[in-house]
Amino acid sequence: MNPSLELQLKTLPSEPGVYRYYDKNDQLLYVGKAKHLKKRVLSYFNKNLPGYRIKIMVGKIVRLETTIVNSEYDALLLENNLIKEHRPFYNVLLKDDKTYPWICIKNENFPRIFLTRNVVKDGSEYYGPYAKVRPAKILLDTIKHIYKLRTCNLNLSPAKINEGKYKVCLEYHIKNCEGPCEDLESKEDYDEKIDAIRGIIKGDFRKAKEYLINQMMKHAENLKFEEAQIIKERLDILEDYQAKNTVVNPNIDDVDVFGMTSDETAAYVNFFKIRNGNIIQSFTTEIKKILEETDEDIMEEAMIEIRQKFSSDSKEVLLPFHLSVEIPNVKLIVPKVGDKKRIVELSEKNAKEYRLEKLKQVQIIDPERHTNRIMAEMQKLLRMPVEPRHIEGFDNSNIQGTNPVSACVVFKDGKPSKADYRIFHPKTVEGANDFATMEEVIYRRYKRLLDEGDELPQLILIDGGKGQLSSAVKSLRLLGLYGKITIVGIAKRLEEIFFPEDSIPLYLDKKSETLKILQRVRDEAHRFGVKHHRTRRKNSTIKSELEEIPGVGEKTIELLLSKLKSVKRIKESSLETLEEILGKSKAKVIHEYFNS
Repeated sequence: MNPSLELQLKTLPSEPGVYRYYDKNDQLLYVGKAKHLKKRVLSYFNKNLPGYRIKIMVGKIVRLETTIVNSEYDALLLENNLIKEHRPFYNVLLKDDKTYPWICIKNENFPRIFLTRNVVKDGSEYYGPYAKVRPAKILLDTIKHIYKLRTCNLNLSPAKINEGKYKVCLEYHIKNCEGPCEDLESKEDYDEKIDAIRGIIKGDFRKAKEYLINQMMKHAENLKFEEAQIIKERLDILEDYQAKNTVVNPNIDDVDVFGMTSDETAAYVNFFKIRNGNIIQSFTTEIKKILEETDEDIMEEAMIEIRQKFSSDSKEVLLPFHLSVEIPNVKLIVPKVGDKKRIVELSEKNAKEYRLEKLKQVQIIDPERHTNRIMAEMQKLLRMPVEPRHIEGFDNSNIQGTNPVSACVVFKDGKPSKADYRIFHPKTVEGANDFATMEEVIYRRYKRLLDEGDELPQLILIDGGKGQLSSAVKSLRLLGLYGKITIVGIAKRLEEIFFPEDSIPLYLDKKSETLKILQRVRDEAHRFGVKHHRTRRKNSTIKSELEEIPGVGEKTIELLLSKLKSVKRIKESSLETLEEILGKSKAKVIHEYFNS
């Protein structure tokens, strides 16, 4: 270790703060935050480091810098800003460099309302950003159906309106605008509409409803029933929009919600911005794992980044799990029951759906990356020292002890390798003895691979529970392979995964890709075994019928079946056909047997 770095490690402060690692070229490698700087930084220089990527990074560190702050939350904010500014190689980043749309209420007389991706600091109001443009467009269309607003870019200053500088345009004549350019609409009335629209954008529909109801009642009192009906239709549009966006109890007000799901390579975070019981914004992103970060670490980073991105100052944040960080004047809540719990579950569901969508895209665009991810997941879940690139699955098939066969199927990189499939006919086992059959077949299979110097699998899957697994382990011990190859059993009833010398089975998530691969190997072994068992049974039945003919032996039967394929065709064959295959004497015996 660099002597100056060693000295720095000995003199680290114990306060909360941010640390930065640099390499020999003075390139920033990593920015991290800590509640206790000394403990956190020293943990990177222990001998038992988790993960090869962390070991690689630590090997490059020649210098570090620290900044002390007042609290862990301040450290989190500073870390977030430094990551965005310097983009260190080993830090996780939200995969978002695109520009999102905003709804703008322009800072002008008789403000226009429109969608924009450019935020200009001219005093205008910007609401958003919106993760997708479609919800923003739907909201604007709803507003335009309810309110008549100007769309022109004229400078409607009081002086120019008083001078009569402008004339109403087509929008006025088709009743999309009230004509403020000719002073046909007062500024007070227009501003009242804008105030109600602000509420709609924020998820508060009360002012908008009051405005429309007052307008409708005025028209009704003046016996303008057609105009009242038009306002009634606009009120219906507003209520319909509100109904489609209300997802929780309307009393749940001003809340941010986060949901997450993750795998070995990435985390997927969903964000809901809820106001007055309405989801007014929804956003989901993928965050790549670089140094095997925990879900808690990623959630802390994502929560700060996303709240900044969407300009959220909510005082209440709902989360799926507890975080160690505390945010001043903000409650971090992990709800256990009720509407708040349900909205967190909905956020998690959105994150899971987004992950599935991404995985399907990767499977199409980059199948190798898809395979690598699944192999890494299987290695971790099945406690393997290496990835299971080569899997072999075994299944026994017999009915009432007759015609037993054992199937061995081979999967490479998660896909069937049918050329490597094998069928075994037990030689030392009498009757239906699954345990003894499994012991014999496993021994024969891997004794041969060892003798011939062929490639051994990284994973063996046994169709069955503890009994079949124990029998297979006996053979691996005899061959000296136990401990060198991972072997597990899968019991069909509850899809339990059994490990040798472990009484507690593993239960994988029903949607887990690891479980799906294991099920496919198991089902393929069963299908392959049953297919050959049926063929053997059928051939056995055919042979037994032919064996009833006096003077006909096994070689004659095999010759007939190889030429005519079935007993039916043998029965229907003429004497001349049989003579061509067997000669006159045996042909006469068989022909007379079936035609007597």
